[in-house]
Amino acid sequence: MSDVNDLTGRQGTPGAATGASRPSRASGVTGYDVAIIGSGSAAFAAAIRARDLGARVVMMERSAIGGTCVNVGCVPSKALIRAGEIYHQAAQHGFAGVRTSVDSVELRELVTQKDELVAALRAEKYEDLIGVHGFDVVRGDAAFIDQQALAVDGRVIRADKYLVATGATPVAPPIPGLDEAGYLTSTTALDLDMVPGSLAVIGANAIGLELGQFFAHVGSRVTFFDTADRIAPCEEPDISDALAAVLRDQGAEVHAPAMIGRVEVDGDKRVVVATVDGREQRVTVDHILVGTGRRANTAGLGVDAAGVVLDEDGGVIVDEHLQTSNADVFAAGDVTSSPQLVYVAAQQGTLAAENALNGPTRSVDWAALPRVIFTSPQVAAAGLTERAAIAAGYEVTTSVLPLSAVPRAAVNRDTRGLVKIVADVATDRALGVHILADGAGEVIQAAVYAIKFGLTTSDLADTWAPYLTMAEGLKLAAQTFGRDVATLSCCAA
Repeated sequence: MSDVNDLTGRQGTPGAATGASRPSRASGVTGYDVAIIGSGSAAFAAAIRARDLGARVVMMERSAIGGTCVNVGCVPSKALIRAGEIYHQAAQHGFAGVRTSVDSVELRELVTQKDELVAALRAEKYEDLIGVHGFDVVRGDAAFIDQQALAVDGRVIRADKYLVATGATPVAPPIPGLDEAGYLTSTTALDLDMVPGSLAVIGANAIGLELGQFFAHVGSRVTFFDTADRIAPCEEPDISDALAAVLRDQGAEVHAPAMIGRVEVDGDKRVVVATVDGREQRVTVDHILVGTGRRANTAGLGVDAAGVVLDEDGGVIVDEHLQTSNADVFAAGDVTSSPQLVYVAAQQGTLAAENALNGPTRSVDWAALPRVIFTSPQVAAAGLTERAAIAAGYEVTTSVLPLSAVPRAAVNRDTRGLVKIVADVATDRALGVHILADGAGEVIQAAVYAIKFGLTTSDLADTWAPYLTMAEGLKLAAQTFGRDVATLSCCAA
């Protein structure tokens, strides 16, 4: 990584680490072709693509290189979640004759191992790539000083095009007493060194569900609260109900809808006061985890000076080409209103770089976008929910296959879950697939291809599916549109 001394971008030939001198696309006045604020997945994807196109690139970062996913998001959380699953399965596996036992969880050791993994992946997938691709990095707080220039700790950087990729940070709802009582976020919860005896989770969507179940798996008494009428409110109601049953079966309390009126302090405890089913409930816990969402990191960026318009939540407004209200400024990733998924950020970063350098022509195809909630069992979905499909004007038909009809689930001694397919009546095309199952995040990739390339439910029913895999559940769910799969022998087409 090199510090930028001559901030016009003329301090040397980029790409020296690979032995390739790339031509500059800059006019010679601004020096850099692209200046990127942030260093997460959107920023790195943009920098790599811009360098592939021969551009001179500078990246600005005020904190750890790599952004949310590798440092405080996907990587560390899933490392802990997997450990929690292993611990829970050791005591709750369902196989007769298999004698297992569990001891206590040393959370401090898990966190240390998690931190080592984070450091290794941050170096391998981010820091080491700076030299490989040959772009510059400036450390410090960046802010626009006008529509054509940035300042980083008092130093001015100019470029032909700019990309805002500053990500987002956890935000807490304005609950009276919450700030005074103190709370955990998806970031700080990853660094606890002792398992809480009890935990309240405010917000039962992906973040709250994943981390809440992790703590339940390692021994915490967990209570989930959500203001929506069900947990995982973005998923199919069938999925939400089945997952709530799983959590309750594991000993958690689930309250949705619940209106939290206030939080009180009682010695070293926190008391969540909520209205559930018209009655006030008081839940006393050691810690509160807030998982109600994230807010775009736009404070202090000088967007007014750049002529960049924000939405009411502080996110950067972009068009379908990721261009802001300033034609020379693009934005990608969690700083926009796009789905806050790391692969969305990366694809947007790539497209933003191409649009900035070659003209704004490319846009994201959202039709088959997958999402996964890493609970146990996992929730995975791609495409439209039944409700969204109807709202989009489709006449739909659906199939819901209980996991008890999937041989792999029976072999696993775990039939909790289902597979749901939403299809268009007129064309038989699969519009959406929704799964609650062990390994659902792996199975959903087949659904992504099916939706992207316009496969019908008949296509899915007639396509090979290896026996005794969870992926067979997708074929069986498709067959359900035409017949009762309970009347079929194994693998019958």
